[in-house]
Amino acid sequence: MLWYIFAIVVLALLFDFINGFHDSANSIATIVGTRVLSPFTAVVWAATFNFLALFLFEMRVAKTMGSGLIDLAIVNPDVIAAGLIGAISWNLITWWYGIPSSSSHALIGGYGGAALAKAGLAGLLLAGWVKPVLFIFLSPMVGMAAGWSLMVGSTWAFRKARPATMEPIFRGMQITSSALFSLSHGANDAQKTMGIIVSLLVASQAVFVGETGFFAHFHLTTANEIPFWVKLSAQTAIALGTLFGGWRIVHTLGSRVTKLRPIGGFCAETGGASAIFLATSMGIPVSTTHTISGAIVGVGASHRLSAVRWGVAGQMVWAWVLTIPAAAAVAAVSYWLVAAFRG
Repeated sequence: MLWYIFAIVVLALLFDFINGFHDSANSIATIVGTRVLSPFTAVVWAATFNFLALFLFEMRVAKTMGSGLIDLAIVNPDVIAAGLIGAISWNLITWWYGIPSSSSHALIGGYGGAALAKAGLAGLLLAGWVKPVLFIFLSPMVGMAAGWSLMVGSTWAFRKARPATMEPIFRGMQITSSALFSLSHGANDAQKTMGIIVSLLVASQAVFVGETGFFAHFHLTTANEIPFWVKLSAQTAIALGTLFGGWRIVHTLGSRVTKLRPIGGFCAETGGASAIFLATSMGIPVSTTHTISGAIVGVGASHRLSAVRWGVAGQMVWAWVLTIPAAAAVAAVSYWLVAAFRG
């Protein structure tokens, strides 16, 4: 049992790595699309700020994931393992097809689907699901409003300036806005994996009673306590995943939704980061993908509605709607298989 739980912790960190790999496009698509940074420099920049989020934010999202969605009384290692399998499977499918779906909602859906398979609706803390589900719709709208407002305001503020003068200024500003968005991504997304690992350790605490040495660090009695090794390993995994990058999705976000210039990239990243910082301070696990996609659409729409390729945006919306139920379905089947295999 000890090594089984350890293997699930490794699986959780693998999900975190894939999350960073899958979502690196969120952090770098705009800055690569506007050619402010090369792809390699952009991913190094994004990975650095994903990691630095460890030292700058409270663990409110981790606590929501750890104890606010699923009744810990029904959680066991099989539930966590199946939830992670469901989330990883959906992430890899959408990455392969270049669809910017939400790793966050894949994890939430996978965790919920495994809990439903084990205990039905009684396993869910329904009140805890209100904000995450509500923000499926709110986060892209907030991102869109923020991106649109910043773009309109910036265009008006510099309406008398020559484009050739402003272009270098906004190229420099976009480097800062990209760092802010990467910081917000690391703050919100890495904490979700921390919460899953904490759930696993609390649910398995009886296994570690009396353990010394390596496995003594796995003994956790409350979801309000997040060991530093959990924080460090989750933040490192998502930063490394970001470093390797999801190039298929970069193309979709960086050029297929709307054409961006540095001023647009700055407004999209700043608007998206602001919305995610707000959600993180409230302990809400939101989708960074939804938020930056909405901000990019808002920037495009500030010029004219036809500047946005609404067909591509519509495909992304369908992926968002399907993510939680699809990941939940895979996780539910995974739970039955894992439970049957383990007897």
